[in-house]
Amino acid sequence: MKKNRAIITLLCVLLILIGVTYIDLYGVNAEGDYSASDTKLGLDLAGGVSITYQVVGEEDPDSTDMSDTIAKLQQRVENYSTEAIVYQEGSDRINIEIPGVSDANAILKELGRPGTLYFIAETDSEGNENYSSQAVQNADGTYGYAYVLNKSIDELLEDGSILVQGTDVQDARAGSIQTNMGSEYAVDLTMTEEGTAKFADATRNAYEKGEALGIYYDGNIISAPNVKAVLTDGHAQISPMESFEEAEKLASTIRIGGLKLELEELHSKVVGAQLGVEAIDTSLLAGAIGLAIVALFMIFVYRLPGVASVIGLISYVALVILLINGFAMTLTLAGVAGIILSIGMAVDANVIIFARIREELASGKTVRNAVQLGFEKALSAIIDGNITTLIAAVVLLFLGPGSVKGFAQTLALGIVLSMFTSLVVTRYVLYAFYALGLKNEKLYGVGKERKALNIVSKRGLFFGISAAVIIAGFVAMGVYSAKTGDALNYSLDFKGGTAVTVTFDHAMTLEEANAQVVPGIEEITGSAVQVQTVQDSNEVIFKTDTLSVEQRDDLNKMFADQFGIAENAITSETISSTISDEMKSDTIIAVLVAIVGMLIYIRIRFTDIRFGLSSILALIHDVLVVLTFYALARVSVSNTFVACMLTIVGYSINATIVIFDRIRENRAVMTSKDDLKAVVDKSITQTMSRSIFTSLTTFIMVAVLYVLGVTSIKDFALPLMVGIVCGTYSSICLAGSMWYLFRTKFAPKKEREQKKR
Repeated sequence: MKKNRAIITLLCVLLILIGVTYIDLYGVNAEGDYSASDTKLGLDLAGGVSITYQVVGEEDPDSTDMSDTIAKLQQRVENYSTEAIVYQEGSDRINIEIPGVSDANAILKELGRPGTLYFIAETDSEGNENYSSQAVQNADGTYGYAYVLNKSIDELLEDGSILVQGTDVQDARAGSIQTNMGSEYAVDLTMTEEGTAKFADATRNAYEKGEALGIYYDGNIISAPNVKAVLTDGHAQISPMESFEEAEKLASTIRIGGLKLELEELHSKVVGAQLGVEAIDTSLLAGAIGLAIVALFMIFVYRLPGVASVIGLISYVALVILLINGFAMTLTLAGVAGIILSIGMAVDANVIIFARIREELASGKTVRNAVQLGFEKALSAIIDGNITTLIAAVVLLFLGPGSVKGFAQTLALGIVLSMFTSLVVTRYVLYAFYALGLKNEKLYGVGKERKALNIVSKRGLFFGISAAVIIAGFVAMGVYSAKTGDALNYSLDFKGGTAVTVTFDHAMTLEEANAQVVPGIEEITGSAVQVQTVQDSNEVIFKTDTLSVEQRDDLNKMFADQFGIAENAITSETISSTISDEMKSDTIIAVLVAIVGMLIYIRIRFTDIRFGLSSILALIHDVLVVLTFYALARVSVSNTFVACMLTIVGYSINATIVIFDRIRENRAVMTSKDDLKAVVDKSITQTMSRSIFTSLTTFIMVAVLYVLGVTSIKDFALPLMVGIVCGTYSSICLAGSMWYLFRTKFAPKKEREQKKR
């Protein structure tokens, strides 16, 4: 009976796995919906729409107004994609790039004209209607109503019917409120200091007349809420809204309409991927090769449990691809980082479980009991390690800027799925193998007791090595800052540069541009080059560091000599960084909040703040060491830098938690005769195989990505490999020693009193 159930279990797992994989690759219908080919990709992997706006009426707009406009536009376009970017071009232009879309006209129509928001009185001073409603037929054949202006905007401005303008609105957010009838959706408005007085007068005028207040945007009255009170504090709510989506759409429209500068579209185009098809193909190939190597490694080291883990890993990868499509996530290079980290954590959970199974077999347990106890004893380490990383992912998802949210989404999804496949799929596959008669201990491996390594006693050496490396990094950054003005090798994403648009005599592919043109540009500029092709055009955009007049002349000469390009077919514009100061500050705040959240969780779970402090110090150590590598190796610091650092943070905290979980377990059974230092050394030794094997499997994944990847991917993978090695080192050599140091130097009061006796 058990054998039949085992066979059925295995068949069900395999059939589900085949079904999910088929959906991932080929879709569920003739159009290929939900297939892997339909995954939404970011600008770096697939391209999208590029729209350039120009400020209306001002040749040299105020830099503060430009920054404010860019920040609000960034909030607006993130409704299309969290990976959308907004940056300044020249002195009076703003460029928007939205990945995963190809219809520029549709985006322009929905985005509207920024800076054209007005609050209009229902009637003028003489009682004439400024706008009125009329019946309209909807696309589905039903009828509704729409508001129509009875006067022009100029006439409304002249007769004083426009009471509040978009610049008077500080913020607009979608939310919900509680009423006597229950909960309903609303839009919360907040006015500026000047706008508060204007809004008070506008609502007083409407309330005394029993009228509505029309909200006009880009040619239409988008809402006309009735005014039920005089609002003098600068806050208001528009309710009820039909749904949260409707509330968010209205709030977003009000935000973009309230920009300080009025913008008009200069041009729009569909741009190609920054990394190209080659980057996607090599990344997929690298992932497949890396996964195959990891699978062989797991089977070789862990035998039958390794086979079960491979089935779980394949299930994990298939589910990740399926759900990325299902949740319509935009996958970028940063998202790939999140997936790589979660694959490492999926392997990590299996390694912890299998090590526990071997320990139980070594203690004389039967295979059945060893498997059951292995999963039970590994559970706390797996949950604690994953939840600490999940806390970071959730905080980054809600507080981080758009470029970080893509990483956070894939990481959070990966963590949840990796726990499911490790604790459920792998578990029941192992039970099925056992029920099929595979009960020989040799198939599972029996653990051997290893002599405890002397780690804590050598803490001075390890602390010294780490301090020397970190100091070297700060020295290098100081030297480079004095020489070049930049402590690190910042890319365009951080410091801006020059965009050179060239119209060739034929349509040039990204691969051709990289092979034929980029080397010449790099020789002249001495900096890395980002390339974007323009769909249905012979234009190619080359983005590089800020160019001097001499360098621009040299570039024009090169294009003329090598490609026969006339000077009037070449345009150069200075562009700002795509990572704004606000995005930097948002990222820093999100990371700090995440660290505090992890610290609180560790304090609750481990009932000892020293564990949390040691974990955070190990985490900071890893980040600083990788920063040192960036400084010394002069690896380009681009938008993947943030993803790389966040990956290392997640990896480091997870590795450290596993060791601390074992210290907690061993301390629970230690006697007064046991030496605390010996307990820490024993715990580190017991988890040594987990630390090394997990790091090795994750390192393999990233190393293959480095070997096969294009330049941008190599710049991302190389520091990540350094971070993986550093994370392993800090977990084994530093974290436990730091906890021991804190525990002995700042022992609880009860222990100090016992020692005095």
